[in-house]
Amino acid sequence: MVSRPHGGRLVRRTVSDNTRERIVGEQHEYPAVTIDRGTAIDLENIAHGVYSPLDGFLTGEDYESVLDHMRLSDDTPWTIPVLLDADEPGFVEGDAILLFHAGTPVARMHVEDIYRYDKRHLALKVFGTDDPEHPGVMKVHSMNDYLVGGEIELLNEIPNEFGRYTLRPVETRVLFRERGWDTVVAFQTRNVPHTGHEYVQKAALTFVDGLFINPVLGKKKPGDYRDEVIIKAYEVLFEHYYPKDAATLATVRYEMRYAGPREAIHHAIMRKNFGCTHFIVGRDHAGVGDYYGPYDAWKIFDEFPDLGITPMFIREAFYCRKCAGMVNAKICPHGGEHHEKISGTRLRRMITGGIQPPEHLMRPEVFEVISSFEKPFVE
Repeated sequence: MVSRPHGGRLVRRTVSDNTRERIVGEQHEYPAVTIDRGTAIDLENIAHGVYSPLDGFLTGEDYESVLDHMRLSDDTPWTIPVLLDADEPGFVEGDAILLFHAGTPVARMHVEDIYRYDKRHLALKVFGTDDPEHPGVMKVHSMNDYLVGGEIELLNEIPNEFGRYTLRPVETRVLFRERGWDTVVAFQTRNVPHTGHEYVQKAALTFVDGLFINPVLGKKKPGDYRDEVIIKAYEVLFEHYYPKDAATLATVRYEMRYAGPREAIHHAIMRKNFGCTHFIVGRDHAGVGDYYGPYDAWKIFDEFPDLGITPMFIREAFYCRKCAGMVNAKICPHGGEHHEKISGTRLRRMITGGIQPPEHLMRPEVFEVISSFEKPFVE
């Protein structure tokens, strides 16, 4: 049976067409706050239950509890604070406000709490560092000085060019039931697939009924693969190498925090809400640079025996010339001189130079897809 939503209920914070038209028609009567794209995406994830049990942005009580205990104030596991920051507000607690993105009202918010916060404390708790070179820390220090907590109602979604690949938790749960999948393992990715990814995914699939490949679409670092390249690469991989009755592909919009261990828990919670029972946790999951140890994201799951989704720790794959296949350190008896590790940096360098990677590192069909794009990487 697919997993229960985190916190016991799948949140839906959308409104009817009539309510939307009425609120938008009265928009000039509400105080307005402009939000960035990442916050607008967080809004959608709240409204469609990806962040269940959150009904809105964190109030001060929940904010402090998440920072200090990695749990909401009701003791539900939660590791990443989902926040709305604002300039000195022209509204008070109890007001309803409208949130705008790119000139469009995207949500109405019922203000429950307005509070100040310490940016350095936030960065240290969530990222384990206050180094301004860390992309998450950099984002925190660019935030406004006030946080606003309260429930939201989604009015409009921001444009989604990959809408046909987007499934909400209510939809994936139906899909999994229709396919008869009682156990489902999720794999999050922000890269095109190489044979190491394929090995890990299929190794996990041997233990469950279904595999849910869930690429993250959204803001990425320079050098990352573009969203459309990732999708097309997985399409061709699914066409030729995946069992159609045991694997499915759907995207989620999400702005990476690069918070390492804490974000690994957050990613697991998101897939639990999609209905997954298992989650593949990668080496240095959600990491960046050298801020986290390679297996810190595995260790943190020991602190959450009540998480409600089973982490799967599958060791990093490499190609062994003696074994003549993809293996990992647990199953391969041969020395390092026989091993060829898969380096994302090396693969990018080869692709940029127009060199096709060896077939044991990347499927030829995947390379052909990448090569069909004039600019496959974020600049």
